Amino acid sequence: MKEIPGKTIAIVSYFTIVGAIIAVSMNNEPQHDFARYQTRQAFGLHLTFIAFAILINLWGGAYAFYGLYIFYVVLWGYGFTGALTGKKQEMPIVGPLYQKWFTFIK
Repeated sequence: MKEIPGKTIAIVSYFTIVGAIIAVSMNNEPQHDFARYQTRQAFGLHLTFIAFAILINLWGGAYAFYGLYIFYVVLWGYGFTGALTGKKQEMPIVGPLYQKWFTFIK
């Protein structure tokens, strides 16, 4: 089985926002396209979760948190399995946006 360059970095990026920040620094030299792609996906997912958690905490209720967690767990699982299998699969709906917004992740 052929090892994909940057696969370890991609996997690390899915472990909380701290993992995504660590993955950004790990991918500085050498830079791997696969790791950059997955790090953008994970960073965006973690940031989206945190932002919506803050908003729901201010204005939402308990049921809104259930929806947020379901959204997060499903997309996290989708992205994490892509990182494990070495596939560049965009997350539904938000994936293309993350690739466009987080171009500073090199």
